[in-house]
Amino acid sequence: MAETFFSPCPRGLEPLLVDELRALGADSTEAMHGGVMWSGEWTACYRANLESRIATRVLWRVGRSRYHGEIDIYKLAYSVTWAKWFTPDDSIRVFVTAQQSPLKSLEFITLRIKDAICDHFRTVIGTRPDVDTANPAMRIHAFLTKDMATLYLDTSGDPLYKRGFKQASVEAPLKENIAAGILKLTGWQPGEALIDPMCGSGTFLLEAAQMALDIAPGLGRKFGFERFKHLDRETWASVRQAAEARCKPPAALPIFGSDIVGDQVRRTRENLAAAGLAGCVTLDRADILERVAPAETGVMVANPPYGVRIGEAEELAEFYPRLGDALKQHWAGWRCYLFSGDMNLPKLLRLKASKRTPLFNGALECRLFEYKVIAGSMRDKPRMAPDAAGEAVGE
Repeated sequence: MAETFFSPCPRGLEPLLVDELRALGADSTEAMHGGVMWSGEWTACYRANLESRIATRVLWRVGRSRYHGEIDIYKLAYSVTWAKWFTPDDSIRVFVTAQQSPLKSLEFITLRIKDAICDHFRTVIGTRPDVDTANPAMRIHAFLTKDMATLYLDTSGDPLYKRGFKQASVEAPLKENIAAGILKLTGWQPGEALIDPMCGSGTFLLEAAQMALDIAPGLGRKFGFERFKHLDRETWASVRQAAEARCKPPAALPIFGSDIVGDQVRRTRENLAAAGLAGCVTLDRADILERVAPAETGVMVANPPYGVRIGEAEELAEFYPRLGDALKQHWAGWRCYLFSGDMNLPKLLRLKASKRTPLFNGALECRLFEYKVIAGSMRDKPRMAPDAAGEAVGE
């Protein structure tokens, strides 16, 4: 029997997630704000957890009804057959989100759902699960609209962007599923040259190397559904074995990374080694303003800094024009992509973006700016007058 699932993802990547889930066996996919609703057999759920590069979670819908007040939500949560799926030894945590709900306190609703689940276990088994807000075995998600309450049991456990191997991080790391989605949006294909010249902890490089070697992103971690009482262990083992069999052996790839900060290069090297990808990516310490392209054509992707602290805006106002000049001087023939929360980036670069894709990094609205650097057209030409948007037309 097909079940109903919801897979949240970074906003802006919903269409890509639809395509990905369909390829993994999902049916009746429907892109929604911040995710995709879909149906499928448990095999598709196992595969989505193991192989989705873009989903944040896979939530299994276990209850749904209209409500007028808190008591209706309590009754819904009590009626769900929780004891069929996990035991009182499995700790729980309840998460509640709402959109246009008339109820005033989400904290109180969270408490009422927790009470209902515990009361259900007391009635059925005689004992109740403990609450663990730090590392729960079972995560229960409730979503409230104006008059409808939906309950989900989280099949993923930790968010799926936690691939399970990354050792070293940076102050503001890019989540792995955003990086994977950006790589898809660039149109990059394995075998084509790729570089991140501001690599930080190496997220783009790790995702690209795994794509090139067909390594399922979840092979290094565990999932919430592995603790379910009704887990089909034979099917899950088959899904995992099929993914392992597709993995290509590590090899040198046309994937390159660099950073002006040596410590960032070290972090990237550590993370590649932890993922079993040492030697797959060529790493250097280099300044993006000075380094040259490692091939005649390819894809550059970077997450440059954008000012959030006092004084940063002035520094970036000096850096970005120099970055624009560097793109023109060193990257002719390349498709360059910059992911930024600074909507004035094209104006500061003095380049005209050929495409701007809205994406969200958490709650922060960003853009993926595309620049197709044409060989010969960027050098030795007088600067043209800026257009109404402040971008140099024709550059």
